[in-house]
Amino acid sequence: MTRNFSVAVLSFFLATFFSVSLAQVNSLHPKNEFRAIWIATVVNIDWPKTSTDAVEKQKADYIEILDTYKKLNFNVVIAQIRSVGDAFYPSKLAPWSRYLTGKEGKAPDPYYDPLEWMIEQAHLRGFEFHAWFNPFRATFDLKKETLSPNHDMIKHPEWMIKYGEKYYYNPGLPEVQNHLVAVIEEVVKNYDIDAVHFDDYFYPYKIPGQEFNDAAAYKKYGNGLSLSDWRRLNTNNYVKCTNYAIKKIKPWVQFGISPFGVWRNKSVDPKGSETQSGQTNYDDLFADPMAWMEYKWVDYILPQLYWSIEHKTASYSKLLKWWSENSNGNTAVYIGNSTYKINNDSDKKWTNPFEIPNQIDLNRQYKNIQGNGFFSAKWFLNNQNKAVTTILAQNQYKYPALPNVVPGFKRKVEDVPVVWDITTQNEMADVILKFPEINKMRYVLVYGVKNCNKIDVSNPAHIIDKIVITAHKGSINITLPKTYLEKNNSCAVSYIDYYGNESEATIVSISKNPKTILNQITYEE
Repeated sequence: MTRNFSVAVLSFFLATFFSVSLAQVNSLHPKNEFRAIWIATVVNIDWPKTSTDAVEKQKADYIEILDTYKKLNFNVVIAQIRSVGDAFYPSKLAPWSRYLTGKEGKAPDPYYDPLEWMIEQAHLRGFEFHAWFNPFRATFDLKKETLSPNHDMIKHPEWMIKYGEKYYYNPGLPEVQNHLVAVIEEVVKNYDIDAVHFDDYFYPYKIPGQEFNDAAAYKKYGNGLSLSDWRRLNTNNYVKCTNYAIKKIKPWVQFGISPFGVWRNKSVDPKGSETQSGQTNYDDLFADPMAWMEYKWVDYILPQLYWSIEHKTASYSKLLKWWSENSNGNTAVYIGNSTYKINNDSDKKWTNPFEIPNQIDLNRQYKNIQGNGFFSAKWFLNNQNKAVTTILAQNQYKYPALPNVVPGFKRKVEDVPVVWDITTQNEMADVILKFPEINKMRYVLVYGVKNCNKIDVSNPAHIIDKIVITAHKGSINITLPKTYLEKNNSCAVSYIDYYGNESEATIVSISKNPKTILNQITYEE
């Protein structure tokens, strides 16, 4: 940090001490906390930077995003792999995305599987990979001539509804529902993802003076329901069936949805929030997150609270409290935050670099709010927002954190790391661990402390690395900084399974008999 930047930040802090003391004084460091970044690919918002970038540039830019957010101690990437009936992976159900190769249906050249590679790179850096789908948006414009012959708009025009300047899948058609569940199943079966993620696009946001023309489907399938109730039922059925399909294939793969931040306004429903939102989930998007949580159809909800703390019509603090009070324990609740508004919004609260840090601290006052997601990736790559990332790095996100265990799957991990061998050279030590025999493991978590301090596995400051397990049998080879194994220092390792549960930890030390099972540290939540 330059001297001028340091002075500027210090001056701002002193001038606004009382309003930002929450971010500076009550900063907590939870060991388990969801810290996600959305990587938007539609119209090349975040990645690839342009649709015609060479493969090597695509890869370099994606790695830059991962490395930037790893340094900030984020732990989840939510990467958009289907935005408009297309795919960032070889699919039997959709054409290659134009946002990847410049032309819909065209494969990468030289060929590679972007999704497989993206997942691998994320796991290598300790991130969970959440595959983000927009299930019902079929196109981003009305230009049919730019679509691949394999796009559903061309193959099944009877599935589509024109609304505004886009085409949408008709959620009221059973064949559409079945097809879009199959789209999810294809990815869950073929890829090592940690979660399926939907955002807020179910029925489209309303356009004044226009009607979403699903009258024929409603007449055929409405079964006496009101139009609004029938549409909500369609959304709920798709959410329910998607959840069942995921869990049947891989029960550890989470299902998360990031709905619009307002369920209903209190003016139309006493159970609603103290907001004056022009559109709401329940009444306009025909989405009911309360039902999804009640029936355990989702593992997490990530409502988009894209407003400042004291916003007049949709206050972040009031909505945060509402979502906390209306969660029921069946589902993890995280909060979506709008980094894209920093220094870029008519609400001048977003010129305060402490707005996002303060929002995180507000979250941490509610026990059942367990983390944040940030839209979108490019905004913390932007040096104009350096003041915000500096505050986070020095305070809220000073230490690493582990994502939360998949709800309903918290359990004791039977396997404990067993050290088979240690060899040292230069500054590093190669450690061989016995391959776990009982549970399916995702990572080795490494703790390290210096200067005669004892390792405390509940303290995230002691986490020094999270290493993905790539072996499939026999043994696991990891490389650690040798300094943590030397006299007066300590090192320990534990396992993390596919559900996010952590095993007991085993002390690692340079000894004459490294194959001995060493002392263990019990991990307590």
